[in-house]
Amino acid sequence: MKKIEDYVLSIPDFPEPGIIFRDITSVLQDPDGLHLAIDSMQQLIGETEFDVVVGTESRGFMFGMPLAYNLHKSFVPVRKKGKLPRETVSMSYDLEYGSAEIEMHSDSIRPGQRVVLVDDLIATGGTVEASIKLVEEMGGQVVKVLFLMELAGLKGREKLKGYDVASVICYEGK
Repeated sequence: MKKIEDYVLSIPDFPEPGIIFRDITSVLQDPDGLHLAIDSMQQLIGETEFDVVVGTESRGFMFGMPLAYNLHKSFVPVRKKGKLPRETVSMSYDLEYGSAEIEMHSDSIRPGQRVVLVDDLIATGGTVEASIKLVEEMGGQVVKVLFLMELAGLKGREKLKGYDVASVICYEGK
C-alpha cells in the first residue's frame, strides 16, 4: 500500500538552488494518489463539528471542495483580490517580498459558523493566517486548519498557535 508521500515528487533546486520543491500535481494526476489525499485529509477532520469548509486559492479549492462534498457541507472560496463578483471583505498580509490581499464574499460566513480551513501547503503561514482573520472578522470560528503538506522548517505553524492544525505530511526542512 502506497503512502501519500510516495505520490509527491521532490524537485531539487527549484525554484532556486538549495530548495526542494514538493510537487503535488503528481498526487492530483494519479487517481489512487488523489483518493488517498482526500481520504487522509478527511480522516484528520475526524469528529470535528463544523458547518463550512473554507479553501484558499487555488489548491485549497482542489482539496476543500471534495471534503465539503463528501461531508455534505458548504464551501467558501478565499480568492486573490479582484476575483469575486459581489461585495467582499478583504485582508492584506505580508509576503517575502511585498504584500498580497485576499477576499471573501461579505455574506459567505455567518456569525457563529464553525469553519474548517483547507489549503494544500503550509509554509510561512501568511495566507492561512490572513484567511483565519477574515473568517473571524465575519464572526466565524475556525475549528480546524488542515493541510496536505507542511514545511516545518519555515515555521508557519507558529503563526497558528491556538488553532487545531493538522497536516497529512510534514517535511522537516524548507
